[in-house]
Amino acid sequence: MKSVFFAFMILLITVCLLPAATIEGQEAVSLKVADAVICKDVVDRTPVDAGNSFRASVGKLYCFTRITGAQEPTRITHAWYFGKTQWAWVTLKVGSASWRTYSSKAIQPHQAGLWHVDVLGPDGELLQTLEFEITPQIEK
Repeated sequence: MKSVFFAFMILLITVCLLPAATIEGQEAVSLKVADAVICKDVVDRTPVDAGNSFRASVGKLYCFTRITGAQEPTRITHAWYFGKTQWAWVTLKVGSASWRTYSSKAIQPHQAGLWHVDVLGPDGELLQTLEFEITPQIEK
């Protein structure tokens, strides 16, 4: 009789814990990048002058993302790369099922070349990559 009781208790515990583990595992899967752009500014949570090519004199760029699907507050990361070298790692809050957020990076005049930003989920999973180019300044 004790073995039946223990088997029942193990089954009950497993059934009770399974939904929690499934929901937690689905959090990362349910996050999606609904919109993402590289832009010159963000005004009133809206990207301004989005593009994929910018002059080296731009000064600063923003990576704007709208994340959907969060079941609870979580975080994403913007990892900024110049070529293959990581230049910035910015962790950002996601507070609801549709959340707009952004990070910025100062661009130096000598940093012409190919750049990208990886948008990473809470467990470091790649959600999206945004590629862009910094073109050299025009000589006068």
